[in-house]
Amino acid sequence: MSTDYQQARAALGARLRELRMSRPGGGLTGTQLARRLSWPNSKISKLENGRQTASPEDLRAWATATDQPGAFDELHALLKGFESHIRSWRRQLASGHRPVQETWNAEVARSEVVYAWEEAVVAGILQTPDYARHVFVRYATLFGSVQDADDAVRARMKRQEWLYEPEKKFRVIMWEAALHALICPPPVLAAQLDRLMGTIGLDTVELGIIPFGAPLKIPPANGFWLFDQRLAIAEDWHAELWLEDTDAITTYLRVWHTLRESAVYGSEAHAVISRARRGLSAH
Repeated sequence: MSTDYQQARAALGARLRELRMSRPGGGLTGTQLARRLSWPNSKISKLENGRQTASPEDLRAWATATDQPGAFDELHALLKGFESHIRSWRRQLASGHRPVQETWNAEVARSEVVYAWEEAVVAGILQTPDYARHVFVRYATLFGSVQDADDAVRARMKRQEWLYEPEKKFRVIMWEAALHALICPPPVLAAQLDRLMGTIGLDTVELGIIPFGAPLKIPPANGFWLFDQRLAIAEDWHAELWLEDTDAITTYLRVWHTLRESAVYGSEAHAVISRARRGLSAH
């Protein structure tokens, strides 16, 4: 969880405490408020100290129990302000993968330079339709979400039109593991690797591969994307983190440049991809 998120949640907790203590007619102790709400005392403490994220229902109940129902709108705005930075997959995928892809498309559309790091999957902007379809199906199965792979693929392929816009630049780094991960049948991966080799000559794409044997200055952790140094999106198993604060973006950009020092480009990258392509014959 980001420091900004923690600070925002703590600020919301402080405001909750203020409402409890400034209740018209006299403040309430934590125990008294818990009794009014039929909550355990520990929940009051966790919310006020920023150790638990309140739900909108919690906030409405708190405002009512402290006899300040009008405070709900303020509390809800605070919650939405910091929750928007952590976009859980459960919520995002409630309507399927297509809306998520369209949101990403909007960010790419307004960006000139996009930085990407992927440690175990081919970067979405460079995926073939068949490869992307298998990725979407895998995730939809994992999260039990809507199976809309065909619509999601069309949305992701729409993004690739920007690969041919001269004002765009995609600076992509991938670990060699992404070239071997069989999240799809070998023939699909073979076609995907052929596609990667074909992108090396594109003017808008700078594709770097970190070979297995390359020395690493930092561990190759979760994938992330940077958009014009104004937005960082990092992926985890439970959520995407959308980070807009300068310190976070600076950190991710420093990580990207550190990883780049281990990458190979051009003919060397082509050789690594070609080696992975030949290795598929064993399957």
